[in-house]
Amino acid sequence: MHVFVTGATGLIGRAVCGALVEAGHAVTALSRSAGSARGLPEGTRLVVGDPAGPGAWEAALASCDACVNLAGEPIAEGRWTAEKKRRIRDSRLRATERIAAVFRAGGPRVLVSGSAVGYYGSRGDELLDERSPAGEGFLAEVCRAWEEAAAPAAARARVVLLRTGIVLSPAGGALPKLVRPFRLFAGGPLGKGDFWQPWIHIADEVGLVRFALEDARVVGPLAASAPEPARNRELARAIGKVLGRPSLLPAPEIAVRLAIGEAAEAVLASQRVVPRKALELGYRFRFPTIEAALRDLLGRAG
Repeated sequence: MHVFVTGATGLIGRAVCGALVEAGHAVTALSRSAGSARGLPEGTRLVVGDPAGPGAWEAALASCDACVNLAGEPIAEGRWTAEKKRRIRDSRLRATERIAAVFRAGGPRVLVSGSAVGYYGSRGDELLDERSPAGEGFLAEVCRAWEEAAAPAAARARVVLLRTGIVLSPAGGALPKLVRPFRLFAGGPLGKGDFWQPWIHIADEVGLVRFALEDARVVGPLAASAPEPARNRELARAIGKVLGRPSLLPAPEIAVRLAIGEAAEAVLASQRVVPRKALELGYRFRFPTIEAALRDLLGRAG
């Protein structure tokens, strides 16, 4: 299979490209600049362009068998100013709309398009899966529009909407930020730590992308989160246990809100998401529990 990957230089994108190449697939990676694409796996074909605008990348996409669309402004970096929120929304919608247009014109036959658990909003203890309706808030609105932007591709292709949780990886993203205070003996839950956090090991995130590409039964929303979501206090306890550090020093929620403003919506949301569809279709998670995932990841992180 020849797979076109947008967002190829991000945390998930690099891992996806590496896994696809290792599995024997041909990979074309889209990057806004050649410089940022350094370090992509050997054998990856690079196309330079912006998926939110027209370019030669569209012809490259049309010649492929499938597309993994991961393009988008990072959500968890910096405060959500009006300009930041515009970039978060527009970078996802414009890229996905252009990709869907290529599909409708006769492009690939499989689209695995990014989304996020932000789709559900903050829902307390409610058990959530692919059948659950969208929630409220900025991220829920963005995710709903993001998924709708991919819908036109379904006119002639199989479309999978990958609702990703907190991706844990030694290469970056959330994990180093979560671990840092524990290494300084200052780790603990946020407030009471009673909110749910849907997480996923990077190996299973990549595994679900491959599952979605290769298994024709996978259609529509696909929750990319581990079978056992953890409350924030459980996550803190597991980090402390794996690192041999205390995990009893809580950080006040108000401090998080003061530090990052509206972006705290992404950090403090309670989302008890389970991957119903993946489990029903037979996907086997390598790391279904948070402690096993952290032992693997933190052992490699050092």
